[in-house]
Amino acid sequence: MLAGCVPWPAEYARRYRERGYWEGRSIPAALDASAERRPDKIALVHGAERITYRQLVERVTRLAAQFVRSGLKPLDRVVLQLHNVPEFLYAFFGLIRAGAIPVMALRAHRHTEVRHFITSSGAAGYVIPDVLRGFDYRAMAEEMRAACPTLKRVFVAGEPLGGQVSLPKLLEEPAAPDVLPALDPSEVALMLLSGGTTSLSKLIPRTHDDYVYNAKQCGRLARFGEDTVLMPILPLGHNYNLASPGLMGALYHGGTVVLAPAGDAETVFPLIERERVTVVPAAVPLISAWLNSGVPEKHDLGSLRVVQNGGARLAPELRARLRDRLRCTPQEIYGTAEGLICMVRLDADDEAVLESSGIPVCDDDEIKVLGDDDRESPDGTPGELCVRGPYTICGYYNNADKNREAFTVDGFYRMGDIVRKRGRQVYTEGRRKDIINRGGEKISCDEIENYIFAHPKVKAVTLVAMPDESFGEKACAFVVPKPGETLGFAELIAFLKKRRIASFKLPERLEIVSEFPTSPVGKILKRELRERIAAKLAEEKKQ
Repeated sequence: MLAGCVPWPAEYARRYRERGYWEGRSIPAALDASAERRPDKIALVHGAERITYRQLVERVTRLAAQFVRSGLKPLDRVVLQLHNVPEFLYAFFGLIRAGAIPVMALRAHRHTEVRHFITSSGAAGYVIPDVLRGFDYRAMAEEMRAACPTLKRVFVAGEPLGGQVSLPKLLEEPAAPDVLPALDPSEVALMLLSGGTTSLSKLIPRTHDDYVYNAKQCGRLARFGEDTVLMPILPLGHNYNLASPGLMGALYHGGTVVLAPAGDAETVFPLIERERVTVVPAAVPLISAWLNSGVPEKHDLGSLRVVQNGGARLAPELRARLRDRLRCTPQEIYGTAEGLICMVRLDADDEAVLESSGIPVCDDDEIKVLGDDDRESPDGTPGELCVRGPYTICGYYNNADKNREAFTVDGFYRMGDIVRKRGRQVYTEGRRKDIINRGGEKISCDEIENYIFAHPKVKAVTLVAMPDESFGEKACAFVVPKPGETLGFAELIAFLKKRRIASFKLPERLEIVSEFPTSPVGKILKRELRERIAAKLAEEKKQ
């Protein structure tokens, strides 16, 4: 296994193979199998473009060969930062087929995050769009190349700058499958990003074996098949949209993936009608906005069977409204890029459909709920969810210190979520770690507090979650200014933007205070601040 990764103990690896979870099949080979079954079936729809399984595999293979010819070697890490376009699939599967390891960045990430991904992974390559929503990724890539010695190659899905390589031109080159390396299914295939709960994201190494199982099993429990038409809305680089069950689950079960250009109701519902979409993976902000619009009734949604929700818990009343309004089944999906996925079964009773966060997808997902003393809690008692299993990692990439914090002595991953369980049924209640969940995007309070503390007018700062109807939570910064100083919201945001961080991490409210509530030992009582801002927002809403 790639140096810096923690393998499964031999006895567990043997068990997972014997029980058929690990097939010994690579990620591209699983795609090839679907193409062999139905080569002329439509695999991908993007606008007016329709791409068959045969065409998809041909383009993946052609691009993989060109990646190899460009100098990428097996196990080279390559940061992949593309939006929801066909080139994402070509590059994702193509990099893996070339033996490289894509590091899955998101479109919203900027200089600070991308530099961290490149330096922490030792990335040799970087795949980007040219200009998207007014932001020039090519210029950022050149800054990264100047700052990061390992970064040698930049591939652009569009018009490249000098010294950069055009992906469209590579796709025009002849196929050369003879240059492609053999792939080891037990080897690392890709790296996902952690939620960044304590700082910048950690790297999550996923193998072919565990990730193929992840996608296939989630697809089975979502009842995916050749009649499935999946329309992912959120970024494809998210574990949820990629393989839980996501596009990989749909393709591995012979379905069709429809790429939506946006997530607003005016875009989504005409596409559902036109393409006869059967499943839509979504998130709280999208679902809330759809239900508050008058658009669904204007369209024939008879094909729509399931709307999935992931990233943050969907409230029971919204699940009920979704079912009644769109005439489909809401399916809650809860989990982590580090591994464990729980899904509410489609034939579950009303209580589970409306309240539960689901059941682990694998019988060999070992879960336990630990109290503050690290002792196992009885059913129904809240505690931290911990997991060990055939698709849950045993350690972050090259990060021994975080591994000691994140795993128990017997190898269970600490999810950081407070849950109750009843048998195998999981009910989420909140976070143990200091994190804000903005519609599924995780914001590390520690990271943003450190940035704000660097402002010359700031004496002390703490970041808390404030409630929001659309996103669930948003970030509110409580700041104690230095004596004689004043700080405005616009000034704070302008200062933070200079750090060139993802925009979703920016605070969306500033509260100036003279002091923080503290415990007898001096710890800031964040709960009191959360309650204070929630009460203030409720009062403002009445006015």
